[in-house]
Amino acid sequence: MMRRKRRSSVDKEEPLSTAAKPKKGRSAGRQAKEAVAVETNESVFAVFVRKAGVTLKHDAQSNEIAVDQVVFQKRIQQQLQRSPQFPAIIQEFITGMEAHMENPDTLRVCLLPCVPQTSDGHISSFQESLLRMLLGVEMLQTLIINILLEKVPEFMLDSTGDGGLSFPRMIINQLKWLDRILDAKVRTAVMATMAAVQLEDLPVVVKFILHSVSSSDAYEVVCSLRKNLQLEQCVLPAALQASQTLLKTKRAAVSAAAAAAAASSSQDSISLVLDGIKSAVRFQKTIAEAWLKAIESVEEEEEHKVIDLLVLFILHSTNANQSRRGAERMVKLKVRSGLIQEPLLQRTFRDYVQVLRGYFSSILALAQSLLRSPDPGLVAFGGHMYRCSFTAFDSYCQQEVVGSLVTHVCSGAGGEVDMALELLCGLVTEKPSEMALYAVFVKGILDYMDNLTSQQIRKLFQLLSRLAFGQQQQGSHIQDDMHIVIRKQLSSTVPKYKRIGIIGAVMIIGSMGARSEGTDSQHGSLSQETLRQVTALMELVKSSSESSPEAAALYYDELANLIWSSTLDPQVQEMMGSRVLDDFQEDFVVDLGPDITGSFLLPPRVMYNLDDDESQGGIAINLLPLLAKDTQSRGDELTHDKKLLKRVSPLCLSPFFRLLRLCEEKRHQGDLEEIDALLGCPLILADMDVVEKVESLSKAERDFLCALLFHAINWFREVVNAFCTQTETEMKMKVMTRLQNITYLQTLLEKALAETPGFVPPVSNFDGESSDRLALSSAVPALKPKKDGAGKKRKAAARRSSEGSSQPAEAAEADETQQEHPEKEKDKDVSPGVSLSVFRPFFRELDLEVLSVLQSGLLSRSLLDSELHTKVREEVLLGPAELVFLLEDLLHKLEFRLTAAPTKRAPFLKTRADRSIGFSHLQQRSSKDIASYCVQLLPALCTHLENCHNHFQALLSKNDGCVDAAAADLQEHRLMSASYQLLLQVLNTVFSWSGFSQPGHRNLLKKALGVLAERLKEGDADLTLEQFVKHSVEYLLNFRSTMPSLNTALCLSQLLSTVAERGGNAAAHRDQTASLARHFLSQVWVTASGERERGNKFNEALHALLTIYLEQVDDILKVVEEIAGEGISELLNVSKDESSASWPTLNRQTFLVFYKVLLAELEKAVRKIPAGKSSDDSEAQSEKLLTWNLAVRDFHILVNLVKVFDSRSVLNVCLKYGRLFLESFLKLGMPLLDYSFKRHKEDVQSLLKTFQLSTRQLHHMCGHSKIRQDTSLTNHVPALKKSLELFLYRVKAMLALNNCQEAFWMGNLKNRNLKGEEILSQRSQDSDEDEDEEEGEGLPLPQQLSDDEADKSDSEATKKTNGGDEDESADDSE
Repeated sequence: MMRRKRRSSVDKEEPLSTAAKPKKGRSAGRQAKEAVAVETNESVFAVFVRKAGVTLKHDAQSNEIAVDQVVFQKRIQQQLQRSPQFPAIIQEFITGMEAHMENPDTLRVCLLPCVPQTSDGHISSFQESLLRMLLGVEMLQTLIINILLEKVPEFMLDSTGDGGLSFPRMIINQLKWLDRILDAKVRTAVMATMAAVQLEDLPVVVKFILHSVSSSDAYEVVCSLRKNLQLEQCVLPAALQASQTLLKTKRAAVSAAAAAAAASSSQDSISLVLDGIKSAVRFQKTIAEAWLKAIESVEEEEEHKVIDLLVLFILHSTNANQSRRGAERMVKLKVRSGLIQEPLLQRTFRDYVQVLRGYFSSILALAQSLLRSPDPGLVAFGGHMYRCSFTAFDSYCQQEVVGSLVTHVCSGAGGEVDMALELLCGLVTEKPSEMALYAVFVKGILDYMDNLTSQQIRKLFQLLSRLAFGQQQQGSHIQDDMHIVIRKQLSSTVPKYKRIGIIGAVMIIGSMGARSEGTDSQHGSLSQETLRQVTALMELVKSSSESSPEAAALYYDELANLIWSSTLDPQVQEMMGSRVLDDFQEDFVVDLGPDITGSFLLPPRVMYNLDDDESQGGIAINLLPLLAKDTQSRGDELTHDKKLLKRVSPLCLSPFFRLLRLCEEKRHQGDLEEIDALLGCPLILADMDVVEKVESLSKAERDFLCALLFHAINWFREVVNAFCTQTETEMKMKVMTRLQNITYLQTLLEKALAETPGFVPPVSNFDGESSDRLALSSAVPALKPKKDGAGKKRKAAARRSSEGSSQPAEAAEADETQQEHPEKEKDKDVSPGVSLSVFRPFFRELDLEVLSVLQSGLLSRSLLDSELHTKVREEVLLGPAELVFLLEDLLHKLEFRLTAAPTKRAPFLKTRADRSIGFSHLQQRSSKDIASYCVQLLPALCTHLENCHNHFQALLSKNDGCVDAAAADLQEHRLMSASYQLLLQVLNTVFSWSGFSQPGHRNLLKKALGVLAERLKEGDADLTLEQFVKHSVEYLLNFRSTMPSLNTALCLSQLLSTVAERGGNAAAHRDQTASLARHFLSQVWVTASGERERGNKFNEALHALLTIYLEQVDDILKVVEEIAGEGISELLNVSKDESSASWPTLNRQTFLVFYKVLLAELEKAVRKIPAGKSSDDSEAQSEKLLTWNLAVRDFHILVNLVKVFDSRSVLNVCLKYGRLFLESFLKLGMPLLDYSFKRHKEDVQSLLKTFQLSTRQLHHMCGHSKIRQDTSLTNHVPALKKSLELFLYRVKAMLALNNCQEAFWMGNLKNRNLKGEEILSQRSQDSDEDEDEEEGEGLPLPQQLSDDEADKSDSEATKKTNGGDEDESADDSE
C-alpha cells in the first residue's frame, strides 16, 4: 500500500521524472506493475494510461490529461515495449480498452477531447481525445481502428445524443488527418464500411483513405476507392430525401423546405468529398496519376461512373503536375472509344449541378477543346457538354456558354462552326426565353459572315429570326437590327452580299410565317398584320432580285428549301403556291403551235414528248427561245447601260420548277396531279443532229448548243427529283425514260464540249461564292479531242455516264434500246468526248429519294426481242447506263457526307472551291440518316451486284472460262464493269462510315451486315456481330471469280478488309483477305478488247492491291523474298513484253510499282521488330537476330536490283527507302547486336556481311547520282551519307562495347558507279588503300565489314584526297 501511494503521488506531482525511473531496476518495476494489477483489479489499459498521464473518468466527465499529448503517446509506447510480456501485452492492453468502452457513456468520454488537469503553460489548451492520441501509437493503430469500425454499426440507427453528437460521426472523426496509416488492411477495412457511413461523414472517410498514400500502393488504393465510392446512391429524389429526413428527425410532416435542405446538404457533402480528392491530387502527383490510370483501365461503358467524370474535371481544374493535359487526353480517349457517352454526362449534370458549378471553367475549357477536334465523335460530345452547361447552370454560365459558341462560329473552321451553329439553334428551340437575353451576343456574328458558307449563313439567320420573329418574340429588341441588315444586303450590287440578304430574308419569312402548334391545317392563325409583313418582305426580295437571274434563282431555291424543311402557316402556303403556279406558267410554259416563230442560232425542234394524247393540253417548255432571248439580253448589257428590268432567264427554270413542285406537294399532301403534265411534256430544243456536225458550227453556235444541253439536262434532273416518289406504274415508266434522256443528252454534251474549249457552263447551284464558280470554271478543260482517222461506226445510241472520272464508264455507251430515236443515231462517227466529272457542280443536285429508283430491276438483253424492244413494258426496269448514272451520284453523295474530310483551314490569300457545291440538300440531312437510307438500299444494291456477277459468269461460261477473251459487246461490257466497280465502292464507303464504330450505331451496323449475311443463307437475327461479319465475308468472297478489271478486284479487296474490321477482330479474316489479294495479283488482267490492262490507273490499283496483300500476310519477310527473289528473277529471263510466271501482274511496266511497295512495306515491317534489350535471354536474342537476318537479306536483294533496273525512278525509290531502312536498323537493330554479339557471334557476322554489301551499293548510287547531276536523286544523298557514316561509327561502338576494337579498321573506299567502275574524276591518291584490303585480329569479322565501314567513311577519306574530292566532301557536309 505504501508503494502504491508513493507511486501515485509521484505520478501526479512529478510527471516528468516517472519516465526515467524504469531504468533503475526492471525486476522491481515488474513486480510493482503486477502487484498493482492484482491489488486493484485494474486492467493493463487503465494502469498504462494513468502512468502515461491521463486520468480516466467514469461519471460522464471528460478524461483529464496532465502532460502534453506527444509525451503521453511516447510513454504508452515505452511501457508496451519494455513490458516482459511484449508483444502479448499489446493484446492485453486492447482487451482492457474494449472492456473500458463497453459502456456507451464511457465510450463517448473516450471519443471527446480530454481536458487539461493543470493550467501550466507547457500543456496545450486543446487536447485530442484519448482514442485519437492512442491512434498515434503505431503498434496500437490497426487494432484500435478495427475496434472503432466495429462500433460504427452498433450506433448507426441510434438518434443523436445530447448536444447533437452522433457516435458514428465521432468515431469517423478519430480517423481524420492521421499522420500515418501503417497497415493497408486498415484502409481496406475502412473502405468496406463506406457503404454504411452516413453521407455527412463520407468526406472524412475519403480524406482518411487518401491521406499518406505511398507511390507503391496509390493505384490499388484509388481503384478500391473508386469502386466503393457510390455517389449515385448519395443523390436521391426529393421525395425519398424527405422521407429519410422524416425518419431522422421523427417529425410528423416534412415541409418542402426540409426536402430542399436535405438535397442541398447531400450536394454539400459530395462537394466536400470532391474537395478531399482535389486536395489529394493537387499535392500528391502519384494520386493524380493513379486516378488517370484507374479511369483508363475501365474497358466497358457500363462500368464508368459519375465519379470518373467528376475526377477528370477536378484534375483539369487543379492542373497540378500537368494533370490538365492528362485529363483532357483521357476525356478524348474515352469519348473516342465510346466508353464515356452522353447518358453518363446527362446523369452527372442532372444529379450534381451544385457540385459541377464549381468546375464550370474546366467544363467550358474541355468543351472548347472537344469542339475544335477533327473527330466528329469528340465534336458531338463537346456539343453535349455545352448544351448541358447552358441548361443546368445559372445566367452567368449561360452567358459564358453563348459567348464561347459565338467565338467558335467566328473562328472560320468548318466543323467547329457547324456544330456551334447547330448548338445555338438547338438552344433557341429548347430555351427561347433564356437565349433571348443573349440575342445581342449572337447578333454579333453578323459582322463575321464573310467566313461563313451559305449553309452556315442559313443556320445563323434561322436562329436569329427565331429569336426576333418567333411566335413568342422573346428577342424582339433585335428586330429592327435584322431589318436594317437585310435591306442593306438586298440593296447591294455585290452578288455575295445580295446572296446573304436573300438567305436572311427567306429565313425571316419562315419564322414570321410559321404555323403555330395546334393550328388547323386548313385555316391559318396569322394576324393580318403579320401576313402583310410577310407579303411585303417577299415582294421586297422579288423586286431586289428581278434584275439578276442568279439572284432570282437563289431566291426560288431558298424558298423551296424553306417549304421542304419547315411548316408554314396555311395562309402563307396558299398565297405562295398560287403565285408560283401562275408565274411559272406565264414565264416558261407555252402552247404548242404549228410553227415556232423567231430567229435563232440553231433551228428549233420540239423533242422528248412522252404524252402522245393531244388532250393533255399540248404544252411545252419554252427553253430554246428563252435561252436565245437571254443570250441577246446579256449581249445588250455589254454594250448598253444595265437596266434593272425583269428578265426571264432559263437559269430560273429548274429552281422555279423545284419551288412549284414543293408548293404543290405541301398544298395537296404529296399529290402532284396538278402539275403531272410537266413530267411528260416536250421541250423546245434544237435538232440534235447538229451535234454530229458541231465542228462546222461557229463559236457562238457551239456555246449556245452547250448551254442548251446543260439547261435541258438540269430540267430533266429536277423532273426526276419531283416525280421519283410517285407510285403509279405509268409515272415510274416516265421517270425511267427521263433518266434515259439524261444519259443520252450527256453523251451529246460530252461531244459538244470536246469541240468547245473554254466554254463556261451556266450556273445551276446558286448558293455558292462567285469565286467558287470562277475556280470551277478554271478547271474546265480546254483540250481538243484526237480524231479517229478510221471513222469507227457504232451500233447503238451513245449514252455515256456522267460523273465518274475514275470509272471506266466514262467512255461507255449504252444499248440502242435505251434511246428515244434509235433510227436517227445509227452509223455515225464516235468522237471521244471530255469527262463530265469536272462539270458536276454545274448540274442540279439529285435528291436522295431519286436513288429509290435503284430498287427497280436491271434491263438486260435477255428481256429484248429481235428488234431490241423490251417484251415486258409493264415492268419498270433500269438500264445499265442509268444504273451507272445513279450509282455515280450515290457514290459522290456518300464520299461527301460519310467520308470524314480532313479539317484544314483555308490557306492565306488563296481561294479554293467549296467541295460542298452541289450538295446543299444533302447537307440538311445528318450522316446517320444517310447511312440508314443506304442500309435500306442494301438489298437492292446486293441484287445489282449479283446481276453483275451473273453477267460476267455467263460471259466466262460462254468463253469456256477464258478470262482474256474479247467481249462481244464492248459498250455493254464497259457499262457492266463500271456498275460492278461502283457497287463495290458504294458498299465500301457505307461500311467505312466512322459512325459505325460508335456504340449508339451498333444496331444499324448489325442490320447492314445482316443484309449481306442473309444473301448467302437465311440466318438468325440474334447472331453476334462477329458472326454477321463472318457470313458477310463468305458472301463477298463468292464474287472473286468474276472481276472484270484490276480496279474492280481492288474494290472487292478493300470492301472485304473494311467489313472484316467491323467485327472488332480483323485478324481473324487476315488470311482470307491476303488469299484474295494474292489471287488477284496472280491473274492476267485484260480489257474488253482483249488487250492487257496497263496505264497509270492500272498501276495505282496494283500498288494499292499489293500493299493490302503485304499488310495482311503473316510473314511479310518471306513474301518479300519470294517476290524479289523468284518473281523478279523470272522477269529477267523473259522477253520485254512478257510477265513473271508466278506473278503475272509483274512485268517491266509494273516493276517500279512492285519495287516501291516491297521496299516501303519491308521498311515498315522492320520498324515493328522489338529493339534488343540487355534483359533478353539467348532464345529471344536468337529469334530477333533471325528476323533481322531475313530482313537484311531481303533488303540486299532489292538494293542489288538497281544494277539491272537502273532507271531514275527506281534509283529514287531505292535511295529514299534505303535511308529509312538504314535508320531503322541503327535504332532497333544495333542495340540487339550490342547485347547478342558475344552469344551469337557468327549470326552477327553474317548479318553485317550481308548488310555491308547493300550499303556499298548505296554508296555507289550516291556517286552515280552526283555524276548524273540529277537533283531528284542528289536530294537524297546528304541524308543517306550521314546515315551511312552513323552506321560506321555505331559498328565501331558495338565492337568496343564487346572488347573487340582491334577487329575494326577504317580505310578509303573508292567512288564507283552502278556497274562498279571507278569514277576517275574522284580517284583517291592513296592507291595502295583499296576497299578489299582489311584485316581483323581477334575477331574474324568478314572483310566486307571494313568495306562497308569505309563505304560510310567517305567523309574521312575525302580529308586525305586531292581537289577533286573536296567537292564531294562539301556535299557530304550538307
